[in-house]
Amino acid sequence: MKAHDDRQPRHRFPDMRIKETFIILIVALLFIVAGGLWLAPDLLNPKAPDIGLTTIKGDKIQLKDLEGKPVLVTFWATSCPGCLKEQPHLVELYNKLHPQGLEIIGIAMSYDPPNQVIALQKNRDLPYTIALDLDGSAARSFDDVRLTPTSFLISPEGKIVFKKIGEMDMAKIEQTIHDMLKQKG
Repeated sequence: MKAHDDRQPRHRFPDMRIKETFIILIVALLFIVAGGLWLAPDLLNPKAPDIGLTTIKGDKIQLKDLEGKPVLVTFWATSCPGCLKEQPHLVELYNKLHPQGLEIIGIAMSYDPPNQVIALQKNRDLPYTIALDLDGSAARSFDDVRLTPTSFLISPEGKIVFKKIGEMDMAKIEQTIHDMLKQKG
């Protein structure tokens, strides 16, 4: 004979309502986040800092003066193997796309002796702008760069659209710059 169970039958309705409420809250949260990103796109692509730089030739440049062009800013050091490996690709990219509007600025880290930076630029015949960050203010302005190479691609609108610590995928960056130049033209 079957024993009688005095416990009340369990209803699954409260459990289902909790699950439904949880799912609704997750969906609502996703809509809020998506709406926030749509209304505030600067969260995804912040404005590049307006920094002033001194080139190794003694020229002064302001980053904001380059708005309207794609700008690739790369922080590097003469003692950085990845930086040195990347430079021939940057030269090729510059020679190919500078006539269409690309600017490249190589910013030597503050710990790099200026005479070594100048000698390396001459030895490698780097055609793009090389700047010195003697006091480290440029690196601090770009999210406190400490590792090299660290690169930032800035759109013609002045927004950071790409950041890479380490060597870049040059084919990918070239395609991104091509796309920017097409939109600009």
